[in-house]
Amino acid sequence: MKNIKVLGTGCANCKATFKLIEDAAKARGVEIELEKVEDLAAIIGYGVLSTPGVVVDGKVVHSGGLPSREKILGWL
Repeated sequence: MKNIKVLGTGCANCKATFKLIEDAAKARGVEIELEKVEDLAAIIGYGVLSTPGVVVDGKVVHSGGLPSREKILGWL
């Protein structure tokens, strides 16, 4: 099971990214552990300066703007 974290302080793009990942995982039947990280110090700790950021299994794979569906499916 993949551990995925969406990094962001609650903006519309952060919420949309969380939902896109959740929906893609459900559509593919992939079990994931999805977490929202809103603590600014934790976000900066990952080196993400532009949100939303996405961390998959401890590695930052995206930052800034909405990720494409194809990109999300690649993470799964």
